[in-house]
Amino acid sequence: MDQEKITELLDREAIRDCLYRYCRGIDRADEAALRSAYWPDAHDNHGAYCGSAEGFIRSALVVFKTGPRNIHRITNVLIEFISQAEAAVESYFSAKQRGPDEDGEVRQMLLCGRYCDLFEKRQGQWRISERTVVYDWVEEQVPPAVPEAERFGRRQPIGAPRPVDAVYALAKHRIPPRHEAEVPSLGGDRRQGL
Repeated sequence: MDQEKITELLDREAIRDCLYRYCRGIDRADEAALRSAYWPDAHDNHGAYCGSAEGFIRSALVVFKTGPRNIHRITNVLIEFISQAEAAVESYFSAKQRGPDEDGEVRQMLLCGRYCDLFEKRQGQWRISERTVVYDWVEEQVPPAVPEAERFGRRQPIGAPRPVDAVYALAKHRIPPRHEAEVPSLGGDRRQGL
């Protein structure tokens, strides 16, 4: 395989990694991860928000303080190189978002669509320079009335913001082991509810 093809494969993987950092940033209320997905001068057309990526990040930081629960998934990533330093990237997303609205009432939404991004490679790094979010599906859902502790039960740990979430302990190799003695027998198949 020639060097040009190897560079292209590495670039594709760096772009995917950037998309995943964006999801971690939003879902785990991780400001550093979110900022690392955008160039400082980037522009974001994100539904109700249209402006600088910095403005979008600042608005996300306000939402983070409300303790929302977000889950983003990215699939069907199509990367088309415009040049060695630019790529047009379409990636499908599905996002479940739950949190309080302006009146403090908890809302839950299922959003599906596509991130249409212009990526730029600067100083060896790929990041978003322009983003347009295209919505293909929006569905307001009834949020669960049962508290999380009751709903999740023994399915622990549950997702949490940075630095509490288990992924941050993983990076430091400190996830506490779960011993069989700590998990009461459910009887039957232990894979139930996975």
